Amino acid sequence: MKAPRIVELLAPAKNKEIGKEAILHGADAVYIGISGFSARMAAGNSIEDIAELVEFAHQYNAKVYVALNTILYDHELLQVEKLIRDLYRIHADAVIVQDMGILQLNLPPIPLHASTQTDNRTVEKVQFLENAGFTQVVLARELSRDQIAEISSQTSIALEVFVHGALCVSYSGQCYISQAITGRSANRGECAQICRLPFDLQDADGRIVRKNAHLLSLKDFNQYDNLEELLDAGVSSLKIEGRLKDVTYVKNVVAAYRQRLDSIFRKRPEYVQASSGRSEINFTPNLSKSFNRGFTHYLFNGRQHDIGSFESPKSIGEFVGTVKTVGRNWLSLSTTLTINNGDGLCFMDKDGLNGFRVNRSEGGRIFPAVMPGLSAGTKVYRNYDHDFENWLTKKTAERKIAANIFIREIPTGFALQISDEDNHSYTFSVILEKQTAQKPQQENIRTQLSKTGTTLFSVKSIDIRFSKEWFIPSSLLGEWRKQLISGLLAVRKINYRQERSPIPPTTHAYPEKELTYLGNVSNSNSGSFYLQHRTKILQPAFEQVQQKNVPLMFTKHCIKFALGWCPRETKEKAGFREPFYLINQQNKLKLSFDCRKCEMRVSLENQQ
Repeated sequence: MKAPRIVELLAPAKNKEIGKEAILHGADAVYIGISGFSARMAAGNSIEDIAELVEFAHQYNAKVYVALNTILYDHELLQVEKLIRDLYRIHADAVIVQDMGILQLNLPPIPLHASTQTDNRTVEKVQFLENAGFTQVVLARELSRDQIAEISSQTSIALEVFVHGALCVSYSGQCYISQAITGRSANRGECAQICRLPFDLQDADGRIVRKNAHLLSLKDFNQYDNLEELLDAGVSSLKIEGRLKDVTYVKNVVAAYRQRLDSIFRKRPEYVQASSGRSEINFTPNLSKSFNRGFTHYLFNGRQHDIGSFESPKSIGEFVGTVKTVGRNWLSLSTTLTINNGDGLCFMDKDGLNGFRVNRSEGGRIFPAVMPGLSAGTKVYRNYDHDFENWLTKKTAERKIAANIFIREIPTGFALQISDEDNHSYTFSVILEKQTAQKPQQENIRTQLSKTGTTLFSVKSIDIRFSKEWFIPSSLLGEWRKQLISGLLAVRKINYRQERSPIPPTTHAYPEKELTYLGNVSNSNSGSFYLQHRTKILQPAFEQVQQKNVPLMFTKHCIKFALGWCPRETKEKAGFREPFYLINQQNKLKLSFDCRKCEMRVSLENQQ
């Protein structure tokens, strides 16, 4: 019989506190940045803080992955080698990397995961990474269900996919527009998010096709309804984006996905949870209540028209209803939802997203702090639910590991054993002169031994094997309970096995025979790695030598498709002459279209 596949819910951690909350709310693993070398430079953490998170996570058999996923320069390599050794020393479970130069370092046997920044779109690329010694690969967000299944069918490595959060419009690791315009490199963790800015769309004759729209801004990813299909396609790790998100976002999103996965596991025993314990959540998760630009499945089910967030890159939240009546200082909505004092409501108008705070809500009327310019029929959204957010600032979850206790009499006293859901156990015996009880004792014994309080454990059963009723003082039972729990915790800690995965020297051929700036080769180690794997390096990383008049962004998002002008879909002409340009006060971006690959490319016009 085939063993069940272990499925991991992987959550973001801006810091150790958010990482702990992610685990309490049901994450099987968290990923966290380290100061100086992660793709979210604003989310760096010290070794000491990561060590604290690791110790907390391992209590639940949850894992901590450390993001070290930027390209590196030669002068940083020794520092990175030391950091990885430190991470191995504190028992971090894996390092997420982008730069292949890391594989040339003198590393401890810590597992390496290939970041989505390594641009993992093809069977050949994933096979190469597997053979190079990686243990897990983060696939490109652009892949469809069938493409994921194809990769899974031809590889053995654990496959990780994003399921929720912000979408990069460009292939990850293949975006240079921030570096070209601002000097801030996405491959160095400092993306300036040019894709979220407003542009005018202009044709070759200077005519404005679309004015002041966020034409490169995508909606947020949401695969909540597709989790079972992802598992059936061969995915093992389901990743939530958001290492810059706050704790309320992480609590809500992790809890939602945990509950959804648990419902799948109950009917699909071929899939099992990766970590221990069950999370008890004291709120109803709602993905629409956390930051979102509207949701999309992106390309999972094939190309879709409505993937863009062109009106605004800001959060719109949940749809509330439409404006029914507008008074002098109040308005009313056609809605089934309750609007609370302090809520943030928003709407779209000719200027984009506008919003207002609810000062007072009573009798079906909403009194804004400042009256907005609304008219009847306007769609209204709630991007800040005051009561929901306030609730999430409190303690909202406990995570408990199931345990069973066995107590029996022995000639010299009593023997006790505690065992948990992972088959760890701890046993001790007590030398004690037994006293016959004057009244039944078993109920009190169960009560006292079950008082696990704020510990990790929840006692599901207590098996008492006595030949007669023995009297045991409650204070003594309490001491025994504490010893059982501390003993089991120690056993769990001793039995946690850090995975060892040394990187072997390899020389198998890289899928591409030549690398341009798209190879992101920024140090001598990286260059050596590719040469060993039979690839010629034509150009260094863009961050080192900025190539002129080259594509700076490669994307499956096609503006022609979004506007209904895809030549594969329609014979109708756009009425505008190519090339198209995206223009704002600072820059002019040229768009080109590779219809064979179904890709759009963005370059900086007349780059000097």
